[in-house]
Amino acid sequence: MKISADSLQNRVALITGGGSGLGRAAAKLLAHAGAKVAILGRTQSELQAVAAEINGSGETTGEAFAISGDVTDMDSLCSAVAAVEQRWGRLDTVFANAGVNGTWTGIDDLDEADFESTIDINLTGTFRTVKAVVPAMRRAGGGSITITSSVNGTRMFSNTGASAYAASKAGQVALARMLAVELASDRIRVNCICPGAIHSEIDDNTERENLASLRPAVEFPEGQIPLTGKEPGTAGQVAELVWFLSSDASTHTTGTEVYIDGAQSLFQG
Repeated sequence: MKISADSLQNRVALITGGGSGLGRAAAKLLAHAGAKVAILGRTQSELQAVAAEINGSGETTGEAFAISGDVTDMDSLCSAVAAVEQRWGRLDTVFANAGVNGTWTGIDDLDEADFESTIDINLTGTFRTVKAVVPAMRRAGGGSITITSSVNGTRMFSNTGASAYAASKAGQVALARMLAVELASDRIRVNCICPGAIHSEIDDNTERENLASLRPAVEFPEGQIPLTGKEPGTAGQVAELVWFLSSDASTHTTGTEVYIDGAQSLFQG
């Protein structure tokens, strides 16, 4: 997809989990499309590196700054939004992307604390993010909120042991649908993207425990992604979807989830 270098001109975007993976790719693409981009996360060195890429030379040249913040801390999110408004005067588009895979294990081994932690970051963190940004978006006259959900918990249930993760992702879709109706009169659109297998760093924070004995004895034919065989999607492809949902190309799209998985979830659901 060829993204116009001015399709998001004069827009201001906030991306949570913007230091790596899908957040990094989206930050660079939205900046290329003309948006000013605030990148929020917990690892300042990663955020600064992404901001430097955007503020430097090359095709993603734009304007960006890094904000230390944590989706489990409402005060830090409110402070981040205030910093964005102070710097650029508005907030138009939000990519609520921060999340973890958490612990994947059977119900007998899944601790309550591990379950609660995954829900707190992925689902309650999305709630906090939206709650923090909506007042600023109302002041800007509306805009777009895109939430990173997943095929897990929404259309695919073959990842044994991912109960906490799947519950958090299903909850994000329900939350987005409710908020799409509630915020429609404010001209704020709310949508979910549901990636399948994507090259990203999220697997680095997955703890897998005693899963082999839980999985049904089935074998998929070679190539689990009908569109590409074994090849996962890319963060850049997801970023293009985020751009679409953030841009005027999707002004009548709200309250829906868009799957970006090469039909993987239809095949393995």
